[in-house]
Amino acid sequence: VGNRMDVGVDLFKPNRNTNMSAPNPAAGDYNGNGVSSFLVPEFGYNKMLDADSAVGVAVYGNGGMNTKYKDLNARTGGAMFGSGDLGVDLTQLFIAPTYAMKLNPTNAVGVSLNLAYQMFKAEGLQNFGIMNPGYDSSTGWGVRIGWTGEVTPAVTLGATYQSKTNMGKFDKYKGLFAEQGGFDIPANYGVGVAFKLDDATTLAADIQTIQYSGVNSIANSGNVAQPLGSDGGPGFGWKDMTVVKLGASHKYDGGVVVRAGFSTGKQPIPENENFFNVLAPG
Repeated sequence: VGNRMDVGVDLFKPNRNTNMSAPNPAAGDYNGNGVSSFLVPEFGYNKMLDADSAVGVAVYGNGGMNTKYKDLNARTGGAMFGSGDLGVDLTQLFIAPTYAMKLNPTNAVGVSLNLAYQMFKAEGLQNFGIMNPGYDSSTGWGVRIGWTGEVTPAVTLGATYQSKTNMGKFDKYKGLFAEQGGFDIPANYGVGVAFKLDDATTLAADIQTIQYSGVNSIANSGNVAQPLGSDGGPGFGWKDMTVVKLGASHKYDGGVVVRAGFSTGKQPIPENENFFNVLAPG
């Protein structure tokens, strides 16, 4: 991509709410949007070493799907989770130094070292022995590799794989997450294709799989008769997720580029795994 620097920010505004049905004594609607909007930053820098190789770094955030229910514990009398505000907050930061090279005029590969930092906080879970200990943090690392290949001047293929990012444990939450506070970042892999309709317009499609099943604290069922925090202890019960993405890019005279995209995936949370996912629906 040449010598360049990019800075950006996403405005993320998810809608989080829970509906409990009769005969549950807590039947009703509960709003989890105690914090409604999130800014997610990103930064990238690339330096060409020569015509066929480059080094760079990408720095980006991941998060904003936390929950904060101000009324659920109060309206249910603390019978389900505990007292006070109820919710969780997970924030992740990635720093990815990268090396990329052209194998020939139509094929290129790249490799990144994923350095990760994450923070987590839970509140309102006194019934599970979690007495609002505040934020805990952990660090870890993984790798990502990628390839792009130009099949014809109009068609480019790509593939990517990111290993599981092995994170340190959340010691303050060793009695909540499986594996005594383990919370690794799952592996993912995908393939894609781009069609260049003309010099101004490109259409693209990706398919990606996220391997939630490789992280016990995310994949373990919440319905198991095991102690919280044990290797086989209750988790969120998420299944692996496949995401399909479609996109379009068009460049206008004067250098303005307009892009639009759409992604869709099957719900990773089974119908019988609702209880803990009140806390972490995303």
